[in-house]
Amino acid sequence: MTSSHAPHILLINPWIHDFAAYDFWAKPLGLLTLGGILRDQGARVSYLDCLDRFHPFSNAVPSPPARCGRGPYLKTVIAKPPGLDDIPRNYCRYGIPPDWFRKDLEALDSPDLVLVTSLMTYWYPGVRETIDVVKSLFPDTPLVLGGIYVTLCPDHARNTCGADQVITGPGEGAILPLVAELTGWSPTPRFDPHDLDTLPRPVLDLEHHLVHVPVLTSRGCPFQCAYCASHRLQPRMIRRSPASVVDGHIIPLLEGIVAAGIKVRFHTPNALHIREITRPLARLMFRAGFYTIRLGLETTAFERRRAMDRKVTEEEFIRTVGHLKAAGFSAGQVGAYLLAGLPGQDVTGVEDSVAVVKQAGVTPVIAHYTPIPHTAIWKEAVTASRYDLEADPVFTNNAIFPCQSETFSWEVLARLKNLART
Repeated sequence: MTSSHAPHILLINPWIHDFAAYDFWAKPLGLLTLGGILRDQGARVSYLDCLDRFHPFSNAVPSPPARCGRGPYLKTVIAKPPGLDDIPRNYCRYGIPPDWFRKDLEALDSPDLVLVTSLMTYWYPGVRETIDVVKSLFPDTPLVLGGIYVTLCPDHARNTCGADQVITGPGEGAILPLVAELTGWSPTPRFDPHDLDTLPRPVLDLEHHLVHVPVLTSRGCPFQCAYCASHRLQPRMIRRSPASVVDGHIIPLLEGIVAAGIKVRFHTPNALHIREITRPLARLMFRAGFYTIRLGLETTAFERRRAMDRKVTEEEFIRTVGHLKAAGFSAGQVGAYLLAGLPGQDVTGVEDSVAVVKQAGVTPVIAHYTPIPHTAIWKEAVTASRYDLEADPVFTNNAIFPCQSETFSWEVLARLKNLART
């Protein structure tokens, strides 16, 4: 039970400003985990989600079963950022209308601290608008910004978004000292920030309508791909112990689900590592309820991919696809991500990759390349781009193909996606 001296802490998931956005099982798990820590320590925690598809004012109904919890965000067309006026697409605020957000804020008791998260670097205009609204109503309440954008672009975030303070990297170790500094409340920690088993459950119960739940079994990555900032965001690879995740990591986890007769559907939009899927594991995944499989393939130019990553060979990809198909997964359930818009990449290379994936009997899924600071390929991206990527993260938006000329246009992308579907 919250003590009389414990603070009221407000968590906020901000708006997205972009040319396109869709809820593919998205949740601000880091922010909600911090909420779980704070509530477990005795704080009073509130949560507002600017992306809430099921806000009480919307009268929204759950998505059709075929979408498995996915669905479109509410959106409002807004002005494009300076420098992107020539992009032939509508630029939108994705999420609830500002007046709904203001009413939600006004209905709260004044918080002692506000925590705002951030995701894509080029979504920062939505973060800035969110913070502006919060500050207009709670000008004297300290507001702290964290998340992916802040970790990758800390100076830009400090100078641009209007937060009183920013924190970079994983927040579990920083949260209680931060709260003590800004509110004076300093409970004795009941968790180890480096041990996932000790973290309380995320405050998912604060969602208005929970249609999907993220499951975290590990953080970090053993690979160092040239296009990925995983090591910047999470320097250490850490895992939950077998006992903490339904009595197991992946194999004991799935065996436990099958044995218990739990009926769930698993979706993997962030991609699975191809090399680790064996034939027995593929069968177990099918029995346990895996429904949407995404494989992190990126390209089928295997002879040239050493400069990009070393996570899979052609033989491993073909073998894993065979395991999944033999287990009972259909071509429509299994998709292989293919990056489009890499520096120096031509359309023919993507077309060839689409053909190889289709020949293997699964679905090609075109993924736009996003230039990310602190990655091995960042300098090459900066040199290749027609925009000043270092001046403003908004120019790294993958919807504008920032590292390509007119060879990668919306028309070309539409053709590639149609090629992948047919």
